[in-house]
Amino acid sequence: MLKKLIQKNRSYRRFYGDEKISVKTLKSFIEFARLSASSANLQPLKYSLSCTHKTNQKIFPCLKWAGYLKDWPGPSEGERPSAYIVILGDTSISKSFGYDAGIAAQSILLGATEKGLGGCIVASIERENLRESLKIPEHLEILFVIALGKPKEKIVIETVDKDGDIKYWRDKKSVHHVPKRALKDIIIAGSSLN
Repeated sequence: MLKKLIQKNRSYRRFYGDEKISVKTLKSFIEFARLSASSANLQPLKYSLSCTHKTNQKIFPCLKWAGYLKDWPGPSEGERPSAYIVILGDTSISKSFGYDAGIAAQSILLGATEKGLGGCIVASIERENLRESLKIPEHLEILFVIALGKPKEKIVIETVDKDGDIKYWRDKKSVHHVPKRALKDIIIAGSSLN
């Protein structure tokens, strides 16, 4: 069950734009993040939620979408996310956020996947533009933005070829291919397997 959920939890970048996500649903995802592990149990993360067209329009231009797809500027109108969660680090609690943001993001996305939604963790952000657009206070560091929606694309996991190329790509039918290293290639020699 968990393996299937993880396999379905891909980095979706195209969505059915008319499929809305409610504030209640977004808050349920934040509950998963809230209950997740936190380094030294400091719990320094805060979240800004958006599921209105007006606020989504402020967030979208601050994001860069797919580094390996050089000729793709991001989702077109009608394929954009229905909601966003901005993950913030509260510097009045901690100056370092360790692994908390990654753990929280994975918890949020697994919750979204379980509800038939999908998303993408975006770290390539025009942070100062986003801060200004959303009026985010200076003591909150912008860590990630999670784009969320009903996925409108097919993503296929495949094994990395002998050439070692790990770059994701799209075929002529717009199927998104994601190469993953084989299990035998990530477990190091000398590991105790008995």
